[in-house]
Amino acid sequence: MTTKNISITEAQKQVDNWIKTYGVRYFSELTNMAILTEEVGELARIIARKYGDQSFKDSEKNLDLGDEMADVLWVLICLANQTGIDLNNAFLKNMEKKTNRDKTRHIQNKKLKK
Repeated sequence: MTTKNISITEAQKQVDNWIKTYGVRYFSELTNMAILTEEVGELARIIARKYGDQSFKDSEKNLDLGDEMADVLWVLICLANQTGIDLNNAFLKNMEKKTNRDKTRHIQNKKLKK
C-alpha cells in the first residue's frame, strides 16, 4: 500500500465521492451517530485490552488499532459532510479555542509534572 498524506478537506471529498460511487447515499445522521458510537466502542475494546487490564480473547488477537481509528474517522467525516461542517475550519477554530483557553492550564498543572 502506498502511503500519502491528505488534508482533512481531501478526506472529506474522498469520503463523499466514495458514498456517491459505492454507498448509494449517506445513512441518516441518527444512524451515523449510532454507528459512530459503535465504532468508538470497538476502538475502546482494543485499547482496554492492549493498554488496560483486560486480556485479548483468541478471536480479538488480530484486531487493528489503526483500522478502528480510521473507522471512527470515516463515520465522523460522513456526519460532517452530511451536516455541512468543514472539518478543516472547525479543527483550526478548535485549536485556537483550546490554545487561548488552556495555554497555561496544563503547564501549571502539578499532576502533570514528572
